[in-house]
Amino acid sequence: MDDLARQGFTEHFTAVDGGLRAEESGKTFPASGLAIAEYHRFEGASDPGDMAIPYAIEARGGVRGTLADAFGVYADPRVGAVMRDVALRTNSPMPSTAR
Repeated sequence: MDDLARQGFTEHFTAVDGGLRAEESGKTFPASGLAIAEYHRFEGASDPGDMAIPYAIEARGGVRGTLADAFGVYADPRVGAVMRDVALRTNSPMPSTAR
């Protein structure tokens, strides 16, 4: 998350019905106005169930921020519902797995 912040993804997003809300600015963006710039999958060293996915997201108007979710059974269904409708930028790096 620190690396993404250094790249300019400084806003923090949370899932709301049909889109994401930028917590610092208070703006809400529909899924159609968002793009995933990159995402990664991280697994816990001792517990495979301890997984997370941080997303770097760009919104219309130049807002850039992050959204984190668990992976698997602990994933937030609200996040999944929104992210299914968010476009993945074609030049996005492949997801990485870190331990």
